[in-house]
Amino acid sequence: MYRAPAAPLLPRESPPRGIMPARSRRGRHRALKTRRGTLKTYDAIVIGVGGMGSATACHLARRGSRVLGLEQFDIPHELGSSHGVSRIIRLAYAEHPNYVPLMRRAYELWRELENQAGERLLIVTGGIDAGAEESSMVKGSLASCALHHLPHEVLDAASLRRRFPGFRLARGMLGVYQADAGFLLPERCIVAYVEAAQRLGAEIHARERVIEWRSDGKGVSVRTDRQSYRARKVVITAGPWARTLIPALAEVAVPERQVLIWTQPLRPEYFRLGAFPVFNMEAPEGRYYGFPVYGVPGFKLGRYHHRHETVDPDRMDRDCHREDEELLRAGIRRYFPDAAGPTMAMKTCLFTNSPDEHFILDLHPEYPRVALAAGFSGHGFKFCSVIGEIMADLALEGRTRFDIEMFRLGRERETPSA
Repeated sequence: MYRAPAAPLLPRESPPRGIMPARSRRGRHRALKTRRGTLKTYDAIVIGVGGMGSATACHLARRGSRVLGLEQFDIPHELGSSHGVSRIIRLAYAEHPNYVPLMRRAYELWRELENQAGERLLIVTGGIDAGAEESSMVKGSLASCALHHLPHEVLDAASLRRRFPGFRLARGMLGVYQADAGFLLPERCIVAYVEAAQRLGAEIHARERVIEWRSDGKGVSVRTDRQSYRARKVVITAGPWARTLIPALAEVAVPERQVLIWTQPLRPEYFRLGAFPVFNMEAPEGRYYGFPVYGVPGFKLGRYHHRHETVDPDRMDRDCHREDEELLRAGIRRYFPDAAGPTMAMKTCLFTNSPDEHFILDLHPEYPRVALAAGFSGHGFKFCSVIGEIMADLALEGRTRFDIEMFRLGRERETPSA
């Protein structure tokens, strides 16, 4: 487990004693001499090799960079935010229309990765965004569809149940159906990106915890519990641990405990793959999301901000309790009663929430050789493919062709209304 040191991991202006700069050529291995021997150096070091970090390492390696990826746990692992068998992907983006161009590029890159890996990583099921007519979920989804000309249908509760009998929405609720939605296989996506990066020459180290990093005018030094390294650039994609490595994130990238449940359907034909879509639903009890049966013999459901538990990722309760189960099963009984059979599995995971629940993608405010990606607020995994491209842009060029102004660290923030 990652153990925060007694003192914060503060970047320091000067490099460690004994490090001397060396000339280099991009994409070539380099070495610097220290009093203890040779210090391995790279064009870029990626700290955290989950969904975002694996994609970033691959995109950097594709551009000819000498890349080191450092992951404190296994690859993949179940201690962060990039696991759980399936993760929703959708074009009709209720959170903000500006996500849609990024989402379109993400789909392209996921399909490209599938072709390279020779395996299916993205499964299209269609998707429902449901809620009351005036809910932020329905209004936001329709706004994105209108602005970006996305084909869609609007179904009332009765029509939705006829199309997808597993749903039992309350009268007055609507569903926006968009056919391109589906789910990704997160663990397999990470493995595919890591293997692609390795084929391109990247070094990926698991079970190696970063202790500190130091930036100066010529590069960045990174010390781990195994070794020290040097790089021209560093990208921090450490999920709920990013705020420990970057104190500027302490108040704006806050980890939260989340729980998922899989239940055996009473009517399995309603929830099988091909008969049931992925969904996001804004209800009086909260915002639910779910999936057809896949990978685990059960219908999968979660609720955003499950029990509103802000946590330390190193000390959070990773067990699933009766209180967690009952909270989720109450939603199943109310809205998906034909899925309310025995519990098949439960898992904990982590959200890392920003105040406005939009992403944080930027260069470090004091150290421009360090780029950061954090605060994905429970809806980031689907974007890993394109965020890897964006982070490679920021690290190597200091800018990107994508519009990321709403994701800058120093932006003005508003708390979400829902």
